[in-house]
Amino acid sequence: MAFTIEQVKALVREFPDFPSEGILFRDIFPIFRHPEAVECLVNHFVDHIRALNKQVDVVVGLDARGFLFGPLIAIKLGVPFAPVRKRGKLPGQVVSVTYMKEYGPDVFEMQADAIESGKNVVIVDDLLATGGSCKAAEDLVALMNGNVILDAFVINLVGLEGHKQLKAPVYALIEC
Repeated sequence: MAFTIEQVKALVREFPDFPSEGILFRDIFPIFRHPEAVECLVNHFVDHIRALNKQVDVVVGLDARGFLFGPLIAIKLGVPFAPVRKRGKLPGQVVSVTYMKEYGPDVFEMQADAIESGKNVVIVDDLLATGGSCKAAEDLVALMNGNVILDAFVINLVGLEGHKQLKAPVYALIEC
């Protein structure tokens, strides 16, 4: 069965008061129960990225849900995938950025040779909330002299205004 993008959006479930009271959690994992839905979602992102009419050299995915979509998007675009990981998870020389989370500082890292100077990058993650983790990824790309041309998300929690933290344009499949 082929999926439309509207059918893919409908697969995202909501769980009130998870993981704590007052939070409305949006669960993307039901999409992965349907390979055709995943393919539709990936193709949607690829079509949007291609419509930018800009050279894309690397897709960067944020730990951990950006790893679900990022490599698939990179394969379809015919470009490398580079992961952003939590501190201590990558071998070799890394570049690091400290950023603030709700409960204190955290560190993101990338392998130092993941992005060549001047390369254009698309950052992919499942959710844009406050923007802190994506801004840290943008900062990592900048440390390697790369250019972020798009930050792409499945969901953007518009009321949290995370886009205001980011330098690159933001695209989200679902805005709520």
